[in-house]
Amino acid sequence: MNSRENSVVFGTEDLLLSLCNSVSKVLTAASGSNIHYSAMVQRITKTCLKPDIGCFVLFDGGFSGLVIINFTSSAAMELYERYMLNMGMAREDLARSHTTDEVGNVMGELMNQIVGDFTGKVRRELQTHITQNQPKMLVLNKQVMLSVDTHLDQPEARRVNFYTGGGNIFYLELAVDRTEFIKLRDFDAQEAQDADALFDQAGREQAEASPQEASGNETDDLLNSLGM
Repeated sequence: MNSRENSVVFGTEDLLLSLCNSVSKVLTAASGSNIHYSAMVQRITKTCLKPDIGCFVLFDGGFSGLVIINFTSSAAMELYERYMLNMGMAREDLARSHTTDEVGNVMGELMNQIVGDFTGKVRRELQTHITQNQPKMLVLNKQVMLSVDTHLDQPEARRVNFYTGGGNIFYLELAVDRTEFIKLRDFDAQEAQDADALFDQAGREQAEASPQEASGNETDDLLNSLGM
């Protein structure tokens, strides 16, 4: 058996697992409660933004793809409230509705931290580089198809259920170009950043370009640019 047959192969499910671990790590640290995901993954043909809050990020570089997280209002409010209370905010000062800009901005900030953690692991573990756009948040009352199929030669899509500490459900969807990373030789991955460094870095990025909830013509232009 040759060395190629013995090589470690890193494919779509491995990318998904790495992303799921980033979601769980960042949201667990932010909320101070255990965020976990289902042991089963669903193979899907199309990615969608769904009510009540849809958040998505496009990435490109070593491979291309789309990450979507669909939050129910209860899941979004639980994560928002826990995060803000952990930051020292008084409960009476918190937003009351998932439709407020404050909730959308916080969920966008958390999404930015999730994808930042994921892209960091991609650089360390796969020795390739991907870039991301700023997360886009949409408050929705109906399902919206969102696809990057025109940018992918062999698209693959997956969906995973997540559960908050309070028992609320939200959903992660990943669409990527079908690809495999084959390990040709051993190398030492850089040590992962600790959670504090991750949040500090994300905070600086947030201060420079805070993700805003898309609205009006901006939303139409954005969705048109994605071929919708």
